[in-house]
Amino acid sequence: MTHSSPAAHPADTHDVIRVVGARENSLREVSVEIPKRRLTVFTGVSGSGKSSLVFGTIAAESQRMINGTYSSFVQGFMPSLARPDVDRLEGLTPAIVVDQERLGANARSTVGTVTDATAHLRTLFSKLAEPSAGGPGAYSFNVPSVQAAGAMTVQRGDRTIAEKTTFSRVGGMCPRCEGMGSVTDIDLTQLYDDSKSLDEGPFTIPGYTADGWMVTIIAKSGFVPADRPIRDFTARQRHDFLYREPTKVKIDGVNMTYEGLVPKLQKSMLSKDVDSLQPHIRAFVERAVTFITCPECEGTRLARHARESWIDGVSIADACALPITDLAAWIRDLRTTPAGRRAAPLLTTLDALLDSFVRLGLGYLTLDRPSGTLSGGESQRVKMLRHLGSALTDVTYVFDEPTVGLHPHDIARMNTLLRELRDKGNTVLVVEHKPETIAIADHVIDLGPGAGVDGGLVQYEGDVVGLRASDTLTGRHLDHRASLKDTVREPRGTLAIRGAREHNLRDVDVDVPLGVLTVVTGVAGSGKSSLIHGFLPGAAEAAGQQVVLVDQSPIRGSRRPNPATYTGMLEPVRKAFAKANGVKPALFSPNSEGACPVCKGAGVVYTELGYMETVSTPCEECEGRRFQASVLEYRLGGRTIAEVLKMPVAQAATFFRGESTGDGDEREAEVQAEAKVPAAARILARLEQVGLGYLTIGQPLTTLSGGERQRLKLAVHMAEKGGVLVLDEPTSGLHLADVDHLLQLLDTLVDTGRTVVVIEHHQAVMAHADHLIDLGPGAGQDGGTIVFTGSPRELVDAAADPQRATLTGEHLRRYVGADAGGTQD
Repeated sequence: MTHSSPAAHPADTHDVIRVVGARENSLREVSVEIPKRRLTVFTGVSGSGKSSLVFGTIAAESQRMINGTYSSFVQGFMPSLARPDVDRLEGLTPAIVVDQERLGANARSTVGTVTDATAHLRTLFSKLAEPSAGGPGAYSFNVPSVQAAGAMTVQRGDRTIAEKTTFSRVGGMCPRCEGMGSVTDIDLTQLYDDSKSLDEGPFTIPGYTADGWMVTIIAKSGFVPADRPIRDFTARQRHDFLYREPTKVKIDGVNMTYEGLVPKLQKSMLSKDVDSLQPHIRAFVERAVTFITCPECEGTRLARHARESWIDGVSIADACALPITDLAAWIRDLRTTPAGRRAAPLLTTLDALLDSFVRLGLGYLTLDRPSGTLSGGESQRVKMLRHLGSALTDVTYVFDEPTVGLHPHDIARMNTLLRELRDKGNTVLVVEHKPETIAIADHVIDLGPGAGVDGGLVQYEGDVVGLRASDTLTGRHLDHRASLKDTVREPRGTLAIRGAREHNLRDVDVDVPLGVLTVVTGVAGSGKSSLIHGFLPGAAEAAGQQVVLVDQSPIRGSRRPNPATYTGMLEPVRKAFAKANGVKPALFSPNSEGACPVCKGAGVVYTELGYMETVSTPCEECEGRRFQASVLEYRLGGRTIAEVLKMPVAQAATFFRGESTGDGDEREAEVQAEAKVPAAARILARLEQVGLGYLTIGQPLTTLSGGERQRLKLAVHMAEKGGVLVLDEPTSGLHLADVDHLLQLLDTLVDTGRTVVVIEHHQAVMAHADHLIDLGPGAGQDGGTIVFTGSPRELVDAAADPQRATLTGEHLRRYVGADAGGTQD
């Protein structure tokens, strides 16, 4: 009996995600076909349109369509997402975005709480710990202990009976610090000058002026004398002045509430996120408030009964303070004990979760580490934990540079995880620059050829072999290798760090050379940041040097700052507009007189939805241009201020140099000459020098990536002379071709007399260094020591000897070639 082969099922033909005519941001009618259940890597220089295609088009439309499946009631509470600017999208599957956005900096959020590892531990301790503190809540620093008594109304038939009842709940929250791990201590000398009276205006608190309403309430409350110096107050008056509970008072015939100065400040300023405060208020808070470890719980956040409940001599506070590699070993040992066998399913789940941490290269973290202190790369890998054991298949996972912050040793493990997600039947889309991850792609889509207006086109589609053979920028640089220097610069002194013992550092002594390019290396969690951020500034100060840290942290402030305002470039531009039009410079500021009256110069209108996400919509009055219509009648070099702010940096630099666009018209040359603003042109030239020529000068800083923020800060500091510059992974977000540009920039900085210290994993930067400091040998408890100092060539030579080889040395030797001569195409 013969069987004919079954005909292909129509459902099996939908094996691609088809994008037709994508125009989001800088994309220019992009059409691509992305194979499903494969690993596709998107490449191209920064600003070429990768994120616009992957995040702004594919993931955004998937999210919008999923939101549309919810009921109208639920949709009413969700932000309204606009449809991406694209002709057609076919074959979309639900998208899960795993990006580098930092995990929420909520003071109560830790690595353990965001991954549910602490929840499993709490359950474990409630089952096995002796003496038992109670249920899982008794081991939670977010659950306070509560006792209550009162009347409870009970309905029995036609009768309503009031019964006395008591209620108690045992929580694990430390009562002193309320589960925060630290308590605030206010420096009263930073609040006022106690030699002055209230009438003389003693306060140094923002808004507390002598004739202001805040001071008037205190002076006329009747609790303290207004004409006597504060230092002469009686004990009672001092208590009322500083700590009195809210009390009703009548001032000038108006009923008011008087409250002591300290609780009033706690509510108005100190209870808010410091980064959300206005700069002058933030400066005051940072000056007046110190945070000290809670003396009662010693920073563990837990009440005594939770700290004194043990499993084999280990409390839940001890377990959360262990590096995850050590905690995983303790859990494995516990599984073999009689008590552990009673909780076998729970221990199996916990063991698998902790093993995922280690596989992701996060074994050096502790569960009690605040989530807000994680880097962007660490945050992304923590988010990955939620998906590794997921039963979901046929979904699209979208990653944004998952190798950022990873040592070459750890990138191989990340590649394995990406393959595992794909092999479960998922579509994996990765925006990436590292050649090690590009090499494992099933499909590559390369965008370019340049950035911003020069990008947005597909340069190549196909496999990695074809990419290498292509003549695209990515293809030409895929196998490019930086070579070791024949000679390195000689230092002109050193900064001595002695006895460094912060976090996992183990009494480290090291000399950082002055006047050269020093690269600090080691696997993630080996102690690089702890050493440089924690101890280099002190060593520099002792040597009469000043350290400028240029990192990837968000630039503090509101939603309004942009590259033009942050660099100071807009100031001379406003003056030039004012001079050319005979009006005031303030008219050309979206934060001053020229602002649109509806959106107050923001360009968008923000709708606060309480505890949910804030929704922003373009302002209908100014159509997002931020200025009053009358202001846009004034021009400089034929352009309005709104048109200038929409220019990319490279175009603005040409404009403010007063250069003609080249069609030979005399009038145009005259108009261009009018736009010559040398001060602005110099700032823009520095932005071009750090590789940000594609950024729009009016683009909100909140939209920049970590690497872009770091290069923007670097452009500002380049105007300064001398000093020690510390850069933290400056290759983040950089294309292979841009890394060469960065190396030239680092050389320029050193040649102008600066000392440059770079924390970096990229082998090209290591090879280009004058001096290397390698920490390790591993991460967490296995790190924290100096395993090598010297030139890159010495590190590569040492890697040939198994007794002297380090992980960094082995990978650098492989990168430059076994002969240590390196290759350069």
